Amino acid sequence: MIESEAEAANELMRLAKAIARADRLYHGEDAPEISDAEYDALVRRNAELEAAFPHLIRPDSPTARIGHAPAASPLARVAHRSRMMSLDNAFSDEEVAEFVARVRRFLALPADEPVAFTAEDKIDGLSCSLRYEDGTLVLAATRGDGSVGENVTANARHIPDIPHQLTGPAPAIFEVRGEVYMEKQAFTALNQRLLAEAQAAAGEGAGERFDAAAVRQFATPRNAAAGSLRQKDAAITAARPLRFFAHGWGEASELPADSQRAMMERIAGWGFRVSPDLVVVRSVAEMLAHYRAIGERRAALPYDIDGVVYKVDRLDWQGRLGFVARAPRWALAHKFPAERAETVLESIAIQVGRTGKLTPVGRLAPVLVGGVTVTNVTLHNRDEIARLGLRPGDRVLIQRAGDVIPQVVENLTRDAIRPPYVFPDHCPECGSEAVAEEGEVDVRCTGGLVCKAQQLERLRHFASRAALDIEGLGDKTIAELMALGWLDNGPGDIFRLHRHRAELIGREGWQDKSVDNLLASIEAKRRPDAARLLFGLGIRHVGAVTARDLMKRFHTLPALRETAEKARAGDAEAAAELIGIDGVGPVVVKALGDFFHEAHNIAVWDDLLRETDPPRFEVATTDSAVAGKIVVFTGKLETMSREEAKAQAERLGARTAAAVSAKTDLVVAGPGAGSKLKKAAELGIAVIDEAGWAQIVRTAG
Repeated sequence: MIESEAEAANELMRLAKAIARADRLYHGEDAPEISDAEYDALVRRNAELEAAFPHLIRPDSPTARIGHAPAASPLARVAHRSRMMSLDNAFSDEEVAEFVARVRRFLALPADEPVAFTAEDKIDGLSCSLRYEDGTLVLAATRGDGSVGENVTANARHIPDIPHQLTGPAPAIFEVRGEVYMEKQAFTALNQRLLAEAQAAAGEGAGERFDAAAVRQFATPRNAAAGSLRQKDAAITAARPLRFFAHGWGEASELPADSQRAMMERIAGWGFRVSPDLVVVRSVAEMLAHYRAIGERRAALPYDIDGVVYKVDRLDWQGRLGFVARAPRWALAHKFPAERAETVLESIAIQVGRTGKLTPVGRLAPVLVGGVTVTNVTLHNRDEIARLGLRPGDRVLIQRAGDVIPQVVENLTRDAIRPPYVFPDHCPECGSEAVAEEGEVDVRCTGGLVCKAQQLERLRHFASRAALDIEGLGDKTIAELMALGWLDNGPGDIFRLHRHRAELIGREGWQDKSVDNLLASIEAKRRPDAARLLFGLGIRHVGAVTARDLMKRFHTLPALRETAEKARAGDAEAAAELIGIDGVGPVVVKALGDFFHEAHNIAVWDDLLRETDPPRFEVATTDSAVAGKIVVFTGKLETMSREEAKAQAERLGARTAAAVSAKTDLVVAGPGAGSKLKKAAELGIAVIDEAGWAQIVRTAG
């Protein structure tokens, strides 16, 4: 349970690091150590903390992403007609009870209104969407980033659980979604076969020289399933024992049933395997009983599972509940407890991040935890090291929280007599002083752009997919260009690389075409999305979501800068305008003001805007009476929750604000409205009641 801002900041740091590691292993090295579902757990936990502590949102927050865009692959990319979402996670009985209560609050249900849920085991596999047209399989795709996945149609046709033709009548268009997985026994047999094949290829004369440990085998059944499905050669997939469980659907021309359970029965009737443990539960007690029953049988199941999924059974209620950024409000994954193991903390390394934060990382004697070999663990900060009394050589108890995040639970040898670990007070990269700001536990390098560690990270972030998405400007290229001194002045130098074309051509790995492709990718970003550019600057506490929210209000970067500078100078109206934006608090306002107060930041900003011309930021809106307007809800709403009303406003293209100001266009007032209603009257702002709002929603369709 997070009880303080310091704990929240620490966990957000751990989550960001863990997600970055997962990205590198999965997309860069094709050797994932956590499943897609586990990756989603990391991101969702991050989102929950950001919702509770919006002023602590990190510049490298992964909240706005679902998974990641497919890395370089021989498989073609394909856009999903309906996004493949993630799931919120729970790790305790209390969180399940809160999920049920949250559903009831959102739907504004009376106390005696029953709510039924389906409950089924959560297969630890690779998410896959199967598109059927007139009952015929026409496309199979991995989830990817939720919007774009990889086309694995040819491979999926070799999985016996995936019918090429649906049995019986079905909608003209229907996407079945589920998990591709490999059973435990088949996984073991596959690894044994790979070892035998490698030994045979080495020849009889290899003898003792044959290194079995060097043979590439799969670490987990999930990894085996992912690697087998994502093959360029479908014949390889055909030789692998893959299975498929259906658990839902995507785009559908019609839904032949009105409940989750009935829909899954229809899908089973078309020839799919669905979970034999799918049941309908009607109370928190029944949900938890089913969870524990499955947990007791977990080890005996032929396949890996990592929890139980609950879904609101009524489809009309699912429609009302809708989605948040990454996940449906009507579903929850209840994960099994973390597994623990003992090992030795061999050393403590200090990593310097993009914002200058000094992060201690524990190097461990390798240990198997929950089916994954763990060698590194984030130690959070110097206070956490002191709290645990950690020193190199200590024997420690570690766990993967929610089977995901490696962390030290206990120092088993803290009473042993050894000198305490001394946290560095200077940056190990540039030698600049390292200090902790008032009220913060994190120690940061004060070197800024003179610190090469920060410079590389800042430029890498700027060019990343979440920011400007400059194709071809990856870590290796940025490091090479920095070594040549061509990026010393910050991101603006990226747009001046064309001056070095002749020098770059002929260097190892560079030819005319590769250089011209890079320069073309850079030129294509001369008119970048303003929110992406703002996020790319790495301003503390301004993540991707906050950057978009700021640009929705100010539309241009100069307008944002002007307001931020006024707020820092003490202009109360400017500060109120910023704080009035949902998700923006005093910490974000201070971070913006501090950024524009530093001369070197202004120099980077001005230089970048001389090289780029971001167009006015606009958000596509629906054709409604409130599209593009700012709406404030106040008082008690009687037919819906405040949360549902805000979700409706956003769907209609409106923006919601927490406070009434001169920029407010409409106030929706329920019984008990107080100061906000009074201020609306003083400013002459239009006010309607809940019935009037319902009419706007109905008119918009």
